[in-house]
Amino acid sequence: MRKPYDIITFDCYGTLIDWESGIVDAFSGVAGEGVTVARADVLRAHAEVEPEIQAGQYRSYRDVLNEVALAAAQRLGWGPTHDRVSFLADSVPTWKPFSDTNSALDRLKHAGLALGILSNIDDVLLKATLGHLSAEFDLLVTAEQVRSYKPAHGHFLEARRVIGERRWLHAAASYFHDVAPAFELGIPVAWVNRNGDAPLGHARPVVEVGSLAELVDWIA
Repeated sequence: MRKPYDIITFDCYGTLIDWESGIVDAFSGVAGEGVTVARADVLRAHAEVEPEIQAGQYRSYRDVLNEVALAAAQRLGWGPTHDRVSFLADSVPTWKPFSDTNSALDRLKHAGLALGILSNIDDVLLKATLGHLSAEFDLLVTAEQVRSYKPAHGHFLEARRVIGERRWLHAAASYFHDVAPAFELGIPVAWVNRNGDAPLGHARPVVEVGSLAELVDWIA
């Protein structure tokens, strides 16, 4: 494999980890008897409330997830009690990688590329997730470290400080959280658009792929 880049960073949840299935499973696990949990409805409610909560004053991602769980459940017409809202954060360590994640990471690592993660997560929760990933990462930047959440620029600025002059590609599934801010900062970004979503604005990636396997093929 040729090396057009020296380091590739990834958003973790949604890009490496199938967080949509993890979220839906978590909500299904606490829904009351007779409550219908439709995947599309859960994901829509989560997507609507999470950016609103993250845009406020910084708080830990565990606290964010607790607020998201309560607000999303209320939008769905049901809700756990306040002493049970930790179900979503507690489920994060069980969220699994996409089927192509580890093979793609292994191919990139074998080719001599450095790997990193830029994630809206706490350090402890990310550590639990890393147990599902086969590759070792050279750079980890979390919301806990930079005290902000993407699409704010903190993750990218900290990564740029560490990466320096090395050729860098960022790869992510979220147009809102990753593609747009990376584009704003002049960072080459690959959009891993597994769901075939339409762009939300004027930002354009250097490549759009449907999977990590396609991304590795493009790099090669």
